[in-house]
Parts: sequence; structure tokens; C-alpha cells
Amino acid sequence: MPNPLRAYRYFDLVMTAFVVVLVCSNLIGPAKAATLDLPLIGAVTFGAGVLFFPVSYIFGDILTEVYGYAQARRVIWAGFAALLFAALMAAIVVALPPAPSWPNQTVYEIAFGNTWRIAGASMIAYFCGAFVNSYVLAKMKVASAGCNMRARFVASTVAGEAIDSALFYPLAFYNSGIMPNELVATLVISQFVTKTLVEIAFLPVTTRIVTALKRAENEDAFDRDTDFNPFRV
Repeated sequence: MPNPLRAYRYFDLVMTAFVVVLVCSNLIGPAKAATLDLPLIGAVTFGAGVLFFPVSYIFGDILTEVYGYAQARRVIWAGFAALLFAALMAAIVVALPPAPSWPNQTVYEIAFGNTWRIAGASMIAYFCGAFVNSYVLAKMKVASAGCNMRARFVASTVAGEAIDSALFYPLAFYNSGIMPNELVATLVISQFVTKTLVEIAFLPVTTRIVTALKRAENEDAFDRDTDFNPFRV
């Protein structure tokens, strides 16, 4: 079990990158549905945030694999705090009366008016998905004695992303007026598949970063005696 009081060289950098990706991908991308024509597949519709959101799961894998579940738990809560602040700031700014000479209030409300709902859905979905991802990865690492790292990354991501995708889009956009309800189900499926494929595509990079961090930090956490309560920060 890792020492929670130990100072790490790169932990703060990984945490910062995680929070930035989480906030940007949840508040900028999800409300836009994009369509691309792919060879052999045809037209694929997806939420624009899917291009970047899986990176937060990659950081989650890195945090759990190198530093352990307890450290990853702290980072997940830091991300939630950042989302909450961003949503609060957006709500206040949207509610402020616009200057008579500023004609963009309607457009601004369209862009940020649903931020509270999106942020709330994101926090619920990510709370469940991120902790499932971290829990599955930590348990599989102990059970496999640290072997099969790539398989563990994929398995934990499949579990976490399935829950995240199934919760986020219905909570954020069903009957919201931002997108048709029939598109929500399409996005749930496409998001899950796309996020998992992104995780698989980044596996060579993820494993190299994990290996380098383990060496640099002299840490390879095994959560044998960890309290997995997500509310214990």
C-alpha cells in the first residue's frame, strides 16, 4: 500500500492535466453532436467531447496504476470541485444583465445556459464511472500480481466507460431541447464504443508513461489494504 504522506515529483502535474481535460471535455464538447464519414463504416454521429474525454480515463489509469486508488480518489474529487466551480461561474455570468450595447446574450445563454445540467450529469456519471474504473483496475492488479497491464487497462475502461456513457447523455440531454431524444441513445452507444477504442489506441503511450513514472517516482502501488470507500478523501 502506498504511503499517503509521501511527496511525488510528478503527481501534481498528472493531477493538473487530469482536471484540465475533465473540465474542458465536459463543458465544451458534449453539447455538440458531430458527424464524420469514415471509410468502410459510413456516417458516424458522436458527441464532440469524445475526442478528448477518454484522455481523462487514461490519466485515471495512470494514477491508479502508479500511485494507487487512494491518490486517484483525491484527484477525482479535485476534478469534481473544478467542475462545480466552472458551473457556478457560468451560472453567475449568464445571469448577470447584459450591457445594452452587447447583443450576444442569447447566444451566450445557448452556449452556457445548460451548464448546470451538463455539469451535474457529468459529476454523477463521472463519479460512478471513474471510481468503477479505478476500483476494477486496482483489484485486477492485485489479483494478477501486476501482470497483464494492457488487458487490465482495457477491462477497467470498458467497465467505467459503460457506466459513464449510460448515465451522462440521458441525464444531460434527455428532454433538454439541445438535441433530439432519439439522438441521445445513439450517442450513448457511439460514445462507449469510441471511448473504448481511443483507450485501446493510446495503450502503447499509456503503458510507456506508466513505466516511466514508476521508475521516476520509485512507486508501483498495490491496493491490498486500501479502503475503497469513494467518499473517504
